[in-house]
Amino acid sequence: MIITDTHTHLYSEQFDEDRSEMINRAIKNGVDRFFIPAIDSTYTNAMLDLKNDFPRHVYLMTGLHPTHVKPENWQNELKHVEDLLSKHKYFAIGETGIDLYWDESTLDIQIKAFEYQINLAKEHKLPIVIHCRKAFDEIFQVLHKNQDDDLFGIFHCFTGTFEQAKDAIDLNMKLGIGGVVTFKNGKIDQFLEEIDLKHIVLETDSPYLAPVPYRGKRNESVYILNVLEKVSQIYGKSTEEIAEITTENSKKIFGI
Repeated sequence: MIITDTHTHLYSEQFDEDRSEMINRAIKNGVDRFFIPAIDSTYTNAMLDLKNDFPRHVYLMTGLHPTHVKPENWQNELKHVEDLLSKHKYFAIGETGIDLYWDESTLDIQIKAFEYQINLAKEHKLPIVIHCRKAFDEIFQVLHKNQDDDLFGIFHCFTGTFEQAKDAIDLNMKLGIGGVVTFKNGKIDQFLEEIDLKHIVLETDSPYLAPVPYRGKRNESVYILNVLEKVSQIYGKSTEEIAEITTENSKKIFGI
């Protein structure tokens, strides 16, 4: 059984003390593929080091996280993203999107950075990986504006409604399902079975959003087994079948 974690920040400082042990723990439990989203240029070297250390298991993205879109340097950061695409192999642009939880004042430049990265993804025929927090309306407005056959990707950490899930799917997005599906107040478990499995991928977003029973603690990729078990219960299918389907879905998105 091969399990794919489509979104995990393995280079995070929270893993500095035990990174190799944590990753090997996941690999030993069947988590064989790790897709690594970017935040900003300050993490580039750590991401490249991670790829060098685990070349068979780690697949990198490049992008500018919306919470790191700052007035003083966002254009330079996007130039860095573009430069990296000419130097290394990347499998997605992300994570990108809009976050209005931390700072609403940067909405205008967040939208500009999001659209820039969408166009970059289209140019390089890559998927986008979307971060959305308190910004569903704004995200969908941008996606509908830029919708065409070259726009596709993953709606990371999807926490929206059933109607928003259908809208995301219509926009050629897979839904990234992580620890929130195990929360009592997560809500997505109430309608997830109505979504065809072909639209689902699994993720952890480690070190964030640890699933039950680890909620509130540091998340790590091996905890995707708890997400897998919950999704298996929701769909009434074996964990092996869920792992196989969601890994195949990830291959269609990332091309590997």
